[in-house]
Amino acid sequence: MSCLQFFPPSKQEDFHILGGYFDMVCVHFTGGQHATVQPFSDEDASIETLSHCSSFSDTTSVADEGGEANEDAAEEDFQYKLKGFIDSTVDKSAKTRQGALDGLKTAMATRILYEFISERRMTITDSIERCLKKGKGEEQRAAASLACLLCIQLGSGIESEEVFKTLKPVFKNILADGSANIQVRQAVATSLGLCTLVAEDDIMDVHATMECFEGLFTRSYVKEDGTRPAMGPQTTQLHTNALLSWALLLTICTASQLKDILHKHLPKLPMLLESEDVNMRIAAGETIALLFELARVMDSWDDLCDKLSALATDCNKHRAKTDKRKQRSVFRDVLKAVEEGDFQSESIRFGTERMTIDTWVRKRTYDAFREFVGSGMNYHLQANEFIRDVFELGPPMLVDSATLKAMKISRFERHLYNSAAFKARTKARNKFRDKRVDVGEF
Repeated sequence: MSCLQFFPPSKQEDFHILGGYFDMVCVHFTGGQHATVQPFSDEDASIETLSHCSSFSDTTSVADEGGEANEDAAEEDFQYKLKGFIDSTVDKSAKTRQGALDGLKTAMATRILYEFISERRMTITDSIERCLKKGKGEEQRAAASLACLLCIQLGSGIESEEVFKTLKPVFKNILADGSANIQVRQAVATSLGLCTLVAEDDIMDVHATMECFEGLFTRSYVKEDGTRPAMGPQTTQLHTNALLSWALLLTICTASQLKDILHKHLPKLPMLLESEDVNMRIAAGETIALLFELARVMDSWDDLCDKLSALATDCNKHRAKTDKRKQRSVFRDVLKAVEEGDFQSESIRFGTERMTIDTWVRKRTYDAFREFVGSGMNYHLQANEFIRDVFELGPPMLVDSATLKAMKISRFERHLYNSAAFKARTKARNKFRDKRVDVGEF
């Protein structure tokens, strides 16, 4: 079948304008000669370069067009690049190390690589540890994020426990070091929370990590004399990240731990609703709603409800409009949770499946994973056994090759038709503009 047959007859005339460009596209999709792979170059060290071979759909598309040989070759190239990235994490150049970490992050966010990673997990862990200890700034932040993605790939078990036992002391040292880069501490606060959720095997160690987070965000509490501590926006963001990680670990606490936490923090958490920072206000509100859901608080909290209601209808002129819109939306839901024990559910579609976010526990967990996996979240919901287990989705569903092929043809057709339509519009407009110029000159 020719590529032109993808289009209905009415569209084929427009399609001819692609000319040589379409010939080039056809060569690309039918699998031409493999280019020499340069895994150590600056170009390959970028996220954009890896992305063309990192998605599940791209690899399968090659297989559809070129057969099993092309699929195997593409997978070989992909693994060769990954090995190059792993080797480059110990390069002398900070730029090269940074590119390698970003490349590995993109791959782990968009593909299931359990077998490949499992064989090399300690090598990758050693690289992460080295970058956290000896790197600076962006490199450390990338290494902290990669640690989370590594645990997500390995799932909950002995392998991720080994990784976390190596990295946990490093994380905690950075978090407690007031002289460390504040943005690195922010990244570590987020990564430590998710790694603990995935890989920590002792609930008492979970509680100890929560106390580390408490040591940070409680510094934003109003002091006993009623004054609010003065701190910059970066420090407030660190406290916000610590609060969100603390809230994430609340979801796996025992009933007795929750009782103690409720008694200690619920009277003070509402103080954070008065913060000048919108992210802190929202994090505090969502954490309060989560606590009410977990502990099934039945007492009357009229003062708290008044505060939440004020935030849900905030009209302060000195606050940015975008902040107010975001805040109102969140606090309407928080107010319902506190007053009525209700949650505004939302539906997440991925592939042929659908998942409902119907509790604050599930929302906090989903948001935590999505922060690291990003746009690859839907793919992980489909194929990552660990994440599917967390959200009680059952084993991954098998989609037959005919359905996959139909989906890919549809995307391919849409891409080519959009290109043709764009060219046609441009050509028509250029002719019209030429006529206007001619009239003006005449």
